[in-house]
Amino acid sequence: MQSSLNSAGSILRSDAVQRLLALGALVIIVIFFALASPFFLTSNNIINIVLATSVVGILAIGVTFPIITAGIDLSVGTNLSFSAVITAIIITNAGLPVPVGIVFGVLAGGAVGLINGFLIARVGLPPFIATLGMLNVARGLALVLSDVRPVYFPNNPEFADFFQGSIVDSLTPGLDFPLPNIALVFFGSALVAGFILSKTVLGRYIFAIGSNEEATRLSGVRAMRYKAAAYVLSGLFAGLAGVMLAARLNSAQPSEGFGMELDAIAAAVIGGTSLSGGEGSIFGTVIGAFIISTLTNGLRLMAVPQEWQITITGIIVILAVYLDILRRRSHG
Repeated sequence: MQSSLNSAGSILRSDAVQRLLALGALVIIVIFFALASPFFLTSNNIINIVLATSVVGILAIGVTFPIITAGIDLSVGTNLSFSAVITAIIITNAGLPVPVGIVFGVLAGGAVGLINGFLIARVGLPPFIATLGMLNVARGLALVLSDVRPVYFPNNPEFADFFQGSIVDSLTPGLDFPLPNIALVFFGSALVAGFILSKTVLGRYIFAIGSNEEATRLSGVRAMRYKAAAYVLSGLFAGLAGVMLAARLNSAQPSEGFGMELDAIAAAVIGGTSLSGGEGSIFGTVIGAFIISTLTNGLRLMAVPQEWQITITGIIVILAVYLDILRRRSHG
């Protein structure tokens, strides 16, 4: 077991190079768009970038865990929609307090993650197949429970205010930088996830499983249990992202999250999480999420057509994966 952990540790050290590259890329992107557009570094636009990053960023944080185990979670986007619908039903239809709705929404996401973990760790389904199936299951349930239409929060303004209000603005009224609470939830989630991944036994075993699952299992570790836990974490963060998006839109849109899983996975990969497993960090994933949202925002300010924005993002993901392959070969 010690050899597996030592191997994971050496990979973590090499992963620091990828994180620095991602951070450097973000700095270059910011400088480029700051010079290209006078509106880029305005406080309103910076807040827009942070808001655009928050929901997808939390999805990306969650999906980082299963990717490090050499798995994948394709269900996070529709899990987001399902969790948002559950939150809306609890608060609006059932009339229960907002905190109860938030808890149910997050737990709904965790339940989807638990099923994913069971199918992968216990039943033995490949992660791609299991989570692709749950993608459709969660999407279908979101459509059925919402009756294929948005669920609004007309009588619960405090729900939207809780996430869209600004504690920063109320504490520093002269700062003129009303950072919404949704951004604080994003940063707080990153800190919690980073602690789990780098400072807990669960995090160490997740890295060990991704590095060499068989060696980890033969060392007496219940690898299947920790692998399943990675998918539960992914589901819980997807549930939180669903609650946040519902608050931001003041409604639960049953199809809103479809496709977001690709952006989340792209953010993790750009940030240095290896699709081969055993490598990754929450800090890198956050940087990757900011790269995608900053790039999209800057291209939009420069009036670049959306189809080219998508194309450029795809090229960046391909380059990130290629760099990961080169890095692994150099350490092989």
